[in-house]
Amino acid sequence: MSRHQSSRTVTFALCGIWFLITIFPFYWTFITSFKPPTAVNGGATYLPFIDFEPTMKAYVDAWSGSRGDFFTPFLNSTLIGISATVLAVLLGSMAAYALVRFEFRVRLLAGAAFAAMGIGGFLLFQYFGLSRAQAMGVSFLLALPSSVLLNRLRLPGPVLGNNDVVFWFVSQRMFPPIVTAFALYLRYAEIGKDGFRALDTYRGMTLCYTSFSLPIVVWLMRDFFQALPVEIEEAALVDDVPRLRIFFEIVLPMARPGLIATSLITLGFVWNEFLFALLLTTSDWQTLPIILSGQNSYRGDEWWAISVAAMVSITPMLVLALFLARLMRSGLSLGAIK
Repeated sequence: MSRHQSSRTVTFALCGIWFLITIFPFYWTFITSFKPPTAVNGGATYLPFIDFEPTMKAYVDAWSGSRGDFFTPFLNSTLIGISATVLAVLLGSMAAYALVRFEFRVRLLAGAAFAAMGIGGFLLFQYFGLSRAQAMGVSFLLALPSSVLLNRLRLPGPVLGNNDVVFWFVSQRMFPPIVTAFALYLRYAEIGKDGFRALDTYRGMTLCYTSFSLPIVVWLMRDFFQALPVEIEEAALVDDVPRLRIFFEIVLPMARPGLIATSLITLGFVWNEFLFALLLTTSDWQTLPIILSGQNSYRGDEWWAISVAAMVSITPMLVLALFLARLMRSGLSLGAIK
């Protein structure tokens, strides 16, 4: 055997060992979901029909509702995950494309003026009798156009470019999640006092996950858009094609693999997110991670039931990953520029 063949054999062997190590937790969860209590409590068992007799009782108990409602949280996770992913990828892709194809010049003094007007207006409108939520909304609506107009003037001080804007987007994910989650909870509670219920609602959770998914979408899609040839867009502009039509009919189809990969990452984040769902929901719109964390009963850890809950949570993402992976591979071949 040549040295090259020996290296390939060792590499394949190491990859096979690593594959077994990574797949074993999933296999263990899967077979545990079919184990009766005696097969779990009596010691380690590995092979169905050999070490133990598999049963569907744990699945029947889960879907019958005897261990809590699984269908509603599953539906909640699906609706919130898909909605937040679609909105985040759509808005984030548009922002990323703008940061690649256009030059932005944001004057630091205009940003400081926005913060000063927002905080000052919030305190001022509260003094005149508006609620906190109303004062925050009005001050923001006044501060935003005012700072945009100020940014058009030749103000002194540093001028931030596209890379600085991208860094600002990414920096939103640097805060500890508990800080932003608690602030968002207080914000939702305040606007709820004015009649707009956001806590434990579909719209509240969707807006939350959309906003916190935008930074990662902008960061990822910016790299994909930078790799696309600009000559095709320039040819369309010569033919007087509107920029919005270029984006939806030319740019997005060419960036299909990136859209699929970014959507999968975003959906995975929303599907598995725990902290925001814990703080912002109570009963109606609880998601699967919350139900999964509460599977302990007064009799202790019933691992067969916990494994069923884990399989219910894992399987949709596995199926979706396999499906989107096929679309992404086909998109790589169809979107090749020759």
